[in-house]
Amino acid sequence: MLQQIYPVAPHPYRYELNKDLQFAAAHFVPAESAGKCSQVHGHTYFVNVTVAGDTLDEAGFLVNFSDIKTLIHTRFDHTLLNDDTESFNADDPNRFPTTEVVAKTICELVQHYLDGRSNHSVCLQVFVRETPTSYCVYRPWPKVYKRPAGDTRA
Repeated sequence: MLQQIYPVAPHPYRYELNKDLQFAAAHFVPAESAGKCSQVHGHTYFVNVTVAGDTLDEAGFLVNFSDIKTLIHTRFDHTLLNDDTESFNADDPNRFPTTEVVAKTICELVQHYLDGRSNHSVCLQVFVRETPTSYCVYRPWPKVYKRPAGDTRA
């Protein structure tokens, strides 16, 4: 895994967890204006997921690192992303399997998983590096900054 310094997502939470992982996948962008990217090709995607929260679970985790890896790796590794019609859609440019949409999709998957946990963690950002010189950062702001009603901490 590359050692990488990621952009910082400022937040008001006590804990921040970052998980690096990678997966190999092919894709194509179904748009003529995508140039060479409109042809099927593959990448080794490098991903960093940032999760934050205030409360640890019964094991002392914000979230288990391996749960995040399994969630993403199982879904995307050694696949043709375009075949994942739950995540991507060839008729909607907002759901083409571009780096931007892959980052957003990973964030949505992680947040859905976190929503099912009792400690109310949030996915602050997802960094996806598609090539050594190209990456995207997705942040689902401002939704993640809203504290529960009655939370008066400074």
